[in-house]
Amino acid sequence: MRKECMEQARRAVSTHVAELRQMVEAALPQLVDELREPAELYAPVRYVLSSSGKRMRPVLLMLAAELYGRPAATVLPAALAVEVFHAFTLVHDDIMDHAAARRGRPTVHVRWDEATALLCGDYLMGLSYALLGQLEGAPLSRVLALYHRMVERLCEGQALDKAFETRSHISVAEYLQMVDGKTSALLELCLQLGGLLGGASANDLATLEQLGRNLGRAFQIQDDLLDLTATSDQWGKPIGADLLEGKKTFPLLAALEQAEAAEQAWFYERLQRRFRPEEIPEARQRLERLGGLEAARRAVAAYLDEARAALAQLPNGLAAEALAWVLEVLEQRSH
Repeated sequence: MRKECMEQARRAVSTHVAELRQMVEAALPQLVDELREPAELYAPVRYVLSSSGKRMRPVLLMLAAELYGRPAATVLPAALAVEVFHAFTLVHDDIMDHAAARRGRPTVHVRWDEATALLCGDYLMGLSYALLGQLEGAPLSRVLALYHRMVERLCEGQALDKAFETRSHISVAEYLQMVDGKTSALLELCLQLGGLLGGASANDLATLEQLGRNLGRAFQIQDDLLDLTATSDQWGKPIGADLLEGKKTFPLLAALEQAEAAEQAWFYERLQRRFRPEEIPEARQRLERLGGLEAARRAVAAYLDEARAALAQLPNGLAAEALAWVLEVLEQRSH
């Protein structure tokens, strides 16, 4: 009987999350009318908004609002804003990373060109701010202050990520500083903004920030790990793409901290001239042998535990159960 009750609870939670995701999926294509001109701008914008995705960020925002009794539908403009902003960052990131594919489709700058992709991203960023302006009864000055601080931190993290590509020696601590900007800042904003709109206390807003930071670290380190280990066709990128781009990922940095001089030299030489595709399998074997992949797995588990500890301090209910379920799904993801 208890097992059956637990299964029913899990189904209720997964159904609720699916409903929130569908709410976002249904609204995104309606943000830009199909007849909007010029097509040179709005065709790529619609292309981006029609892309598939987990919609984790808007769902987190809506669940955070629900923690405090505010219905998800009333914060939908903010949920759409963070998803549109996330889409903007992906369009520009793909240009910076010279990525040819995103979620199994050609990137905007490949399907069109770089100038079009830049304009598309610019429009999406502006749209995200316009959506925030549609919130009713919101403390707009606090909303914008939180939002712009996120933008600053995300850009700082992205700048560090690019700078690390040309620096030989990066510590794990420096990597985490970069991740706290590049990845965690937006997740923190989603949870804090949802909490703010729901009426969370200052203490709970700080706890939501901790939840977002640890979630972001776990998500990014797992992303680094999957870049080397993913087997799902849905991963949508070549295995080892980060190494091919010269990125300093957690498995690599953790391995280098344990490696002897000869092993370090093997990696540094290839990072400096850029890895070749045929070298990726050997690099993965070396990282496994040096413990880099296992260190990444342990780090993901540790940061998810920290996220769960933060969640335990927040109000109970369906929204909290849904957030716990999201953490569980993240832990098990393969793409």
